[in-house]
Amino acid sequence: MGLKNMSISTGATIGVTGGTAKVFADDGVTIPNGVHCTVPATADYRVRESATWRYRPPTLSAGKYSRDSKTVSLTVPMALADGTFVNNTIRIERTVHPEMSAANATDLNKLAAQLLTDSDSDNFWAAGSLG
Repeated sequence: MGLKNMSISTGATIGVTGGTAKVFADDGVTIPNGVHCTVPATADYRVRESATWRYRPPTLSAGKYSRDSKTVSLTVPMALADGTFVNNTIRIERTVHPEMSAANATDLNKLAAQLLTDSDSDNFWAAGSLG
């Protein structure tokens, strides 16, 4: 299967097994309406992983509320063979209306997690295949 006929589950339980924990800690960098964290266990600053979390609350205008916005960016630097460095980044953004229930917002997160990890999307993430 692929993107055009993929199947993901609503009401799913998402879990991670195995691997090694990467522990993030606030590094004191000022982020308006947010927090910046790094993996202090990565000794080489040039390749230290970081995550930036931002929140924009809903606003009231003409008697109606806008959606909130929550964004996280994960950056994993990499040393290239020629000695230069690049940042590899993934960004996740969710906007929901204040009337959406917490349970439905959580399910939206779990649906999104599947878009990143479901085997139906592997070829998209590997090679950009839209099939």
